[in-house]
Amino acid sequence: MTTLYLCEKPSQAKDIAAVLGRFQRKDGYLVDGDTWVSWCVGHLLEMANPDDYDPKYKRWSFDTLPILPDPWVMKVSPRTRKQFQVIQRLLRKTDHLVIATDADREGETIAREILELCDYRGPVSRLWLSALDARSVRKALDNLKAGDETRALYDAGLGRGRADWLIGMNLTRAYTLLAKQAGSDQVVSVGRVQTPALNLVVERDRVIENFKPVPYFDLVADFEAHALFYRGKWLPDRSPSVPVDMEGRCLHRDAAEAVRSAVDQQQGRIVRFEKTGKAEKAPLPFDLSSLQIEASKRFGLDANAVLKAAQALYETHKATTYPRTDCRYLPLSQFEEAAAVLDAIRQSDPAWPHVEKADPAIRSRCWNDKKITAHHAIIPTTAAFDLSALNRAERQVYELIRRNFVMQFYGDYRYQAIECETEVAGHRFLSRGRQLIEAGWRVLMESKAQDEEEMQDLPVALEEGLSSRVLQVSLECKETRPPARYTSGTLIAAMKNAGKTVEDPELRRVLRETAGIGTEATRAGIIDTLLDRGYIRKEKKHLVSTDFGRRLIDTVPAVLKDPATTALWEQVLDDIAQGHSPLDRFIENQKTFVRQMIEYLSQQQTQQARDLRAQASSSGETHPCPSCGKPMRQIRLN
Repeated sequence: MTTLYLCEKPSQAKDIAAVLGRFQRKDGYLVDGDTWVSWCVGHLLEMANPDDYDPKYKRWSFDTLPILPDPWVMKVSPRTRKQFQVIQRLLRKTDHLVIATDADREGETIAREILELCDYRGPVSRLWLSALDARSVRKALDNLKAGDETRALYDAGLGRGRADWLIGMNLTRAYTLLAKQAGSDQVVSVGRVQTPALNLVVERDRVIENFKPVPYFDLVADFEAHALFYRGKWLPDRSPSVPVDMEGRCLHRDAAEAVRSAVDQQQGRIVRFEKTGKAEKAPLPFDLSSLQIEASKRFGLDANAVLKAAQALYETHKATTYPRTDCRYLPLSQFEEAAAVLDAIRQSDPAWPHVEKADPAIRSRCWNDKKITAHHAIIPTTAAFDLSALNRAERQVYELIRRNFVMQFYGDYRYQAIECETEVAGHRFLSRGRQLIEAGWRVLMESKAQDEEEMQDLPVALEEGLSSRVLQVSLECKETRPPARYTSGTLIAAMKNAGKTVEDPELRRVLRETAGIGTEATRAGIIDTLLDRGYIRKEKKHLVSTDFGRRLIDTVPAVLKDPATTALWEQVLDDIAQGHSPLDRFIENQKTFVRQMIEYLSQQQTQQARDLRAQASSSGETHPCPSCGKPMRQIRLN
């Protein structure tokens, strides 16, 4: 019986073949007896363009919109035709196919769209890989899935591709035609995900630009109680004489000065002193988004650079597991491999001290089968590798992945949280401190959290009822600040958490809290698309909207730019991937949406044409025609 393993990339094929047997290299595939291993080089097929369906679509016109394919057509990409023909020839002789592409929605689509076009009807199995080291490949080969188990991922991939095509092709043409009618020659690209992502940046920029800082005033007092010294921050009491904002900040200097004068050098007493034992669990291992967010914050890496580095760690170095995951948990079945992973980390970097103190017997909260999605969190593999072979970005990303995994085998960070309130002349001052009990996983952190930096070493001998004297009081004038501009990392976070910020109560009711726009695999690409098309630009590490991007956002209706709309669509695609929702219904809903949008934009075009004609007829300026010399009226485009 002949078996064909269909991979996504040549490197995957090489890794799988190395475990399967002794293969010989042929043109476009590897062979060992009746077993073949071939590869796709990404998508070998592409969705047909509008003019592939009908030549009339070569001309962009409202008369030909909307374009709603039925049936849908896939065609072989010219650059990959040779490799497609290799696979097509092998499929004709294949008795059993094993899909070995990336274990996700896109990987499933890459393989199955070829099977559909080649009309392959033989048995199908699924190789579900989380890592490409030999041990992981061998384990996956021993546990092949039935093809039907992952078929729904293909439906979701088709749904994503067709929805993007319907909205992108139709609305890009419509908005470009409107822009052309108004005197612009730019192509106005509109997308199901890119437009709401752009809207996030535009809205943030406008909030910053319209922000008016408000001054406020803090008082910080130095206290002495029985030869014990500490500091406290004034707690404004919201009395008529002390105007405060919603955050409890004093807004009038005179009021703060009055309090400063009233308490300076005065005697007071401690009215509350509390010590509370706290224990913080280690942060979970990373999914792709949280890895991109952390790498952006720590190292200034943009989202695509993090994805590229994580992909190289997975494919080239076999150092870490599959990166395009949305899960931060690990299956219980892998807990027994923890010691082997720690040993591989030790062998790869003997100079790193923290792995020696890791206890593989500790089972943290990350080991949870109920939280596992299609993939588990990104962690190091059981294979040692050459750390010196990593470039700078790969090294930085690997160190984050390694750190969060090793943290799971340290104890909790334990401390006593201390709060002290001191009352002086009727005014209260709050002091906060922290007393370390056990550092636990925090020994792996290179920097302190901001709230910890604001803590002080409060004397533990303080107690309620002690008298305390104010040694000095300083008045600090500050200003409220606008939100920060987006970076690549914080925009990824906003895209991922779009469902959490929805204000519409009806949408909030149907949206899951985890709903976002884009996927782990596509968000970095969306940011790059916005940059490439001139909708946003980079200013150092920040992403800033351009005039072109703002004009688009001002033009499109709310439903098209609202992240909640796309988050809802992504939620349906997730349901399709899990077999809970039919593909056909989703596509019909997308077609209905496109029809309504084109009808709306067609009416806008008609009105815009009337306005332009009215402007032309009312203009008194004339210019000679370059052909005949007769007067021409000038159309003003405002």
